[in-house]
Amino acid sequence: MDFTLSDKMQAIIGMMREFVDKELIPLEPEFLDRDFGEMVPFLEEKRAIVRQMELWAPNHPKEYGGMGLDLMEHALVSEVLGRTPIGHYVFGCQAPDAGNIEILHRYGTEAQKGQWLAPLVAGRIRSCFSMTEVDLPGSNPVMMDTTAVCEGDQYVINGQKWYSTAADGAALAIVMAVTNPEAPPHLRASMIIVPTDTPGFNLVRNISIMGHAGSGYFSHGEILYQSCRVPVANLLGPEGWGFVIAQERLGPGRIHHCMRWLGICSRAFDLMCKRAQERVITPDGKTLATRQIIQAWIAESAAEIQAARLMTLHAAWKIETLGAKEAREEISLIKFYVADVLQRVVDRALQVHGGLGMTDDTILAFFYRHERAARIYDGADEVHKVAVARRILKEYAGRTVR
Repeated sequence: MDFTLSDKMQAIIGMMREFVDKELIPLEPEFLDRDFGEMVPFLEEKRAIVRQMELWAPNHPKEYGGMGLDLMEHALVSEVLGRTPIGHYVFGCQAPDAGNIEILHRYGTEAQKGQWLAPLVAGRIRSCFSMTEVDLPGSNPVMMDTTAVCEGDQYVINGQKWYSTAADGAALAIVMAVTNPEAPPHLRASMIIVPTDTPGFNLVRNISIMGHAGSGYFSHGEILYQSCRVPVANLLGPEGWGFVIAQERLGPGRIHHCMRWLGICSRAFDLMCKRAQERVITPDGKTLATRQIIQAWIAESAAEIQAARLMTLHAAWKIETLGAKEAREEISLIKFYVADVLQRVVDRALQVHGGLGMTDDTILAFFYRHERAARIYDGADEVHKVAVARRILKEYAGRTVR
């Protein structure tokens, strides 16, 4: 791997970091205190500036108005934007839209691209991804009750989904539903576009996450599909390819997530070090930074962030060089390792801030409650650990070790 950054990428990252620090981080107190709808006008103002700077939609295709950065380049961008919860949104590369755009670009028909892809990249509409089900294990997604039965030129969709991020206010959902129940498990489900104004699409609620239901883009919806009819033309890719497409989406998506988490780690680390230097804890003016336990936390955090970053960049490099299939082990490793580093670094930073860390006077409490799910979504850590261990152990079957 070559860690040298091109002049172009150095300029892009430098501009983005300056924008995040000067324009977005100062908005966080209002973001934490207001409903998302109230924040939209302020965020749209920032989005307009980003467009003027020609930094809009960094990972999306140039032909649709994006910057066309490759996976490695966007990984570095995602790290910078992850320093604030509103970074990816303001730059037009937020999940789940980012993954849905990738799917539409690769598998969408020309009609689908014209209707949905172009406005999504432009940021005129939002979308959600509807896969996880209420009563079935997300760790085994082939277990799925939602069905899409073909009747003439329509699919009739019935089922219940939840954790459909950003469903509140989305114009469309990409739904995973069983279309071929007699096929092998991984060829039973399909992805289907469902406009959210379709009769039978019911957003039941925004789920309360650790006491916060959220709204708009910053929410996780529970959706009930009740005889929801959409044209067969809304099918994405071949029928029965839902899991094939999902796996293609998840590999690069985990790079995006992990680098965003590392951006959060970087921000939490900065806050932790600054607080340690400034927090006076004795009458003679000694600070938290003089305590060895704090020094140990800082050293451990620095090492863990560096290790996690190198692992993630290596996984991204391998995906680009050899493909996602050959990088399966690396993808699983970063999923659980970086998520765990994220938890530890944010927890230490919060601990250093004491009572202040528990409040929304800093961004740490938001990170703590909203990013705990990092160890659950996109496959629970335990599932990835077992999968990696099985692949490693297979290599030792019948092997002589001296």
